[in-house]
Amino acid sequence: ESSPHLPAPKDVMIYSYNFRSLLRWSPVKVDRGSVLYTVHFKTGAFNQWDEMNCTRITQTECSFPWSLKERRWTVVLRVRAELGQVTSDWVETDPFVAERNTTIGPPKVNSVTVSSDSLLISVTPPFGSEAGDFLQYHVSYWENATSTTKKETKMSNTLFKIRNLKELTLYCFRIHIELMTHSDLQLIGLQSVPECYRTTIS
Repeated sequence: ESSPHLPAPKDVMIYSYNFRSLLRWSPVKVDRGSVLYTVHFKTGAFNQWDEMNCTRITQTECSFPWSLKERRWTVVLRVRAELGQVTSDWVETDPFVAERNTTIGPPKVNSVTVSSDSLLISVTPPFGSEAGDFLQYHVSYWENATSTTKKETKMSNTLFKIRNLKELTLYCFRIHIELMTHSDLQLIGLQSVPECYRTTIS
């Protein structure tokens, strides 16, 4: 009797956030036995499949190893299901380049120091920067009463001031990152959740 064909994993996708990347797929369902999964990778430079740290694993995701941390590399992954001696077909991903395909999250707001006419904001970038990166913080802010008129300012420091504010007024702000990489790619990050502070009396 021929062994029944094992279906290949479906919904195979690379998820990448702040340059941390992983491969995910939907579980392959079988009547009996437990399905294991194996993931391989290859880079644009070496057209040869190599093992990752995910050989015959039970979980349906696999994190990129440290050896694939180069943002500019083109990486292709493939995954298959295995049940005993039976293996499914390989499923390949589209080529992935972290520098183009990652999602950049918002910066972390560490502290806000309030005065009568300004907010002093300290932030941390969401990822470790590399040589040649140019990071800018886009800050949009508005009076809570007149939330339609937003003002924008750009900063490249992690400590910056929103100036010329009215005293005893509630101001809200949100921040996102613009990253210009070494190879002149521009990545726009996700917006932070709005935070609101009332200025003091002078």
